[in-house]
Amino acid sequence: MREPALDGEYVLPLRWDDDAELADLTAYLEQLCRWIRVTVVDGSPPELFAAHAQAWTGLVHHLRPEPWPGANGKVAGVVTGVRAARSERVVIADDDVRYDRPALERVLGLLHRADVVRPQNVFSPMPWHAHWDTGRTLLNRALWADYPGTFGLRRSTFLAMGGYDGDVLFENLEMLRTVRAAGGTEVRADDVFVVRRPPSATHFWSQRVRQAYDDLAQPWRLAGDLAVWPFLLHALARRRLRRPTLAVLAVVATAEVGRRRGSGRTAFPPTAALWAPVWVLERGTCAWLALSARVLHGGASYGGGRLRVAAHSPRHLRRHPRAPLSDDVPTGSVPIG
Repeated sequence: MREPALDGEYVLPLRWDDDAELADLTAYLEQLCRWIRVTVVDGSPPELFAAHAQAWTGLVHHLRPEPWPGANGKVAGVVTGVRAARSERVVIADDDVRYDRPALERVLGLLHRADVVRPQNVFSPMPWHAHWDTGRTLLNRALWADYPGTFGLRRSTFLAMGGYDGDVLFENLEMLRTVRAAGGTEVRADDVFVVRRPPSATHFWSQRVRQAYDDLAQPWRLAGDLAVWPFLLHALARRRLRRPTLAVLAVVATAEVGRRRGSGRTAFPPTAALWAPVWVLERGTCAWLALSARVLHGGASYGGGRLRVAAHSPRHLRRHPRAPLSDDVPTGSVPIG
């Protein structure tokens, strides 16, 4: 029996260079479309776009992204998808995100009282590098909040704030800060757990410096990252091993606070906090490489070019408000189904 449709829209910005995951994504979309309207904004090359159109006929609203200033193509996909949405409540999700119906209902429900909702991604399955990256997740949960690959948005708020800048690397943070700068409210849904497929180990390694570059938009975090190795080397040089030992214990304890927050013990394995010191050492190394990329090369490598700005400061966004977007559906779309 077909389940009742939820009052909302699911927007998936996509750009693939191969279709290795097409069968898995199609199976997910078939399930998702039983619950909610789905729009896929597809910036893939023409031959892949045509294959997707054939695979998803009758399932989704399949669009090309409209032009949008900036080098970060995902922003163009999000802006196009939100403008094309037929509902006020919109869920934006990357292609590796896998909602179940209860999580989708929770996010949509929270949008009745918020302009943006930030749920919590949890890796499934959990290869070794997903455990490693979960250390980052837990520290984020303990110290503020994690940055997932999915958000709930109110369409009217998004249009009124004028979308967001496409010339940034950390586009999730840029979007959140733009909502806040426009007077919007955010809800951190730390207890709404949404599955995310882990990347391959090769892709995981390729993203280390690029993800560290994100911290250039958060100076206090960058300062902490850059201090990791000077602290360790100074302690080792003076044979003060007690200090690094206490630091490791403090990192594990902090990560465990994040694991326990918002019913996290139901979603994260008991050993997850033990990976946090490994992630801290990795970020301490990559932060220096990211800073070098900024100073020596003018920015982080992205799409064959360089992006200098990780994300604009809240002060900059308040001082430079964007012009509102029109409510018109993008004219360059190609609806399928």
